[in-house]
Amino acid sequence: METNRKALGKGLDQLFNNEHFDFNKLEQEIVESATKSDIMEINLDDIRSNPYQPRKHFDEDSLNELAQSIKENGLIQPIIVKRSIKGYELIAGERRCRAAKLAGLTQISAIVRDFSDEEMMELALLENIQREDLSPIEEAEGYFRIISKTNITHEELGKKIGKNRTHITNMLGLLRLPLQVRNLVNEKMISMSHARILSKLSDEDEIIKLADKVVKENLSVHELDDLINNKDFEKLMPIKKRPSIDPVYLRYQSLLRERLGSKITIKGNKITIPFTNQEELELILEKMEVGIDE
Repeated sequence: METNRKALGKGLDQLFNNEHFDFNKLEQEIVESATKSDIMEINLDDIRSNPYQPRKHFDEDSLNELAQSIKENGLIQPIIVKRSIKGYELIAGERRCRAAKLAGLTQISAIVRDFSDEEMMELALLENIQREDLSPIEEAEGYFRIISKTNITHEELGKKIGKNRTHITNMLGLLRLPLQVRNLVNEKMISMSHARILSKLSDEDEIIKLADKVVKENLSVHELDDLINNKDFEKLMPIKKRPSIDPVYLRYQSLLRERLGSKITIKGNKITIPFTNQEELELILEKMEVGIDE
């Protein structure tokens, strides 16, 4: 770690240990401490995203505007990367890299520095939270990765990123939503407030039906809340009778569902983990800490 710290730049150890971490200060420290020999031109094809990058969706209009700016004015500030087994991994500058490719560039100016995996997780989350709006689901997944990898508490993470403990806990609760409902949140078809109300329900079929009703009927948050609290709710959303299951297994099933964010079932001495696509499978494996070779 001492070698890494020397490579990071003066004062960065203090920045990482601050209770409230500021990504902009970190990047400024790295850029200001870099010499001309520290800045090099590297091939864009040799760079891959930070593996802990929580953002899955990038605004195309914003990227096109940045690409046009790069065409006209060049890259104002170099990106920051770390060496990896295959080329480089991004530390700061995901949007700049994407925009540079749109602008037709094949190389980009970069500063190479070393960071641990834990720091890479924090940096990816903090850059997005402090610079651009993540979707609520992306933000929650970022929190989950840091907590599951480092065992940091909700309160400790909240202090580090300038959020309160309740916010962290509420965001993590969104990961209990079924995948198709989480996708609706990412696509901005249902709001964060709708999602929070739905995340408090335990029956996935109910959640899916209600989310669909919100979209089709453009229900307000107040209308959704009233619908759920209505005494006729069970008639509106009939609950399917569940097969009997050993209470102990039911508890394990609930824990697995909460941990992996998937509709896991335990039946006949078998654990079934359904998934709808490769992205969902990779997310489940990541939560299980199963390494995936690229």
